[in-house]
Amino acid sequence: MPATRRHFLASLTALAGASLLPDIQLAQASSANKPWPISCNAYTWGTFYEREQKQWMADPDASLSEYVKTGLTAYEPSFTNADEVKKVAPYLTRYQLAMPSLYVNSSLHRTDEAQKSIDSVLAIANAAKPFGVRIIVTNPSPIKWGSNDDKTDAELVEQAKNLDRLGAELRQRGLTLAYHTHAPEHRQAAREFHHMLLASDPKNVALCLDAHWVYRGSGNSQVALFDVVKLYGKRIVEVHIRQSKNGIWQETFGDGDIDYRRLAADLKALSIRPLLVLEQCLEKGSPNTMGPAEAHKQDLHYTREVFSGLV
Repeated sequence: MPATRRHFLASLTALAGASLLPDIQLAQASSANKPWPISCNAYTWGTFYEREQKQWMADPDASLSEYVKTGLTAYEPSFTNADEVKKVAPYLTRYQLAMPSLYVNSSLHRTDEAQKSIDSVLAIANAAKPFGVRIIVTNPSPIKWGSNDDKTDAELVEQAKNLDRLGAELRQRGLTLAYHTHAPEHRQAAREFHHMLLASDPKNVALCLDAHWVYRGSGNSQVALFDVVKLYGKRIVEVHIRQSKNGIWQETFGDGDIDYRRLAADLKALSIRPLLVLEQCLEKGSPNTMGPAEAHKQDLHYTREVFSGLV
């Protein structure tokens, strides 16, 4: 993945100056009894704002007032420290936005970095829990963004151990850890992706299925995507939704390379109702025909149609 998400989170750091889910099964049961609202994460809005040469959340009132015009009632922010949670929370209250999940980066493959990273994630989780967060999404960092460097077997073993430890700590707090991937984890027979799930306790580590990163990271393969659902479907508590056509991310969520109707049917067959989070981002070659509010209105309408049995 390009470094844009991490650059986006770094920009949030610069701007910082200006009911319980005891385990994965109960998280899914909770969403089955009362379906989650459809959410959307901060990263996608960051890409739309960047195209307009603006910065997402530079002015929280302006950003979130545009956000709620779409009809969205939930939001997945990205945080780099606990202070950012306290700064964003009042605006969520003002715009009546739920925050069922949040995204945070972590670095867990090296012993000398892991404890500091775990402590940071836990501090963010502790700050966010009173504001309704139930799912903590994390993507352990690669060796180096934009490179083809892979972690060693020893680093994968270390990372899985620390991911499980983080999940256990969050579970004690009544929160669910959801493991998320980008493209690098699906290289080399997806050794990193599979080891994180096979070497961790399902009670401690759930899965945030980022459908398009699984698809792209596996060489644009729907076979790989639906094999992941077959293998780990019962661990899915959240789905990040993005669509492409001919491999290029589209401006709005619609029919395209990934068969989301099949994905919705497979999730329903598993009797799970994950949190659905829009992440219809832009990249080089994406269409440029509308602003972020109109695009997300269309995303929301299509999501309700495709996932009608889950929302």
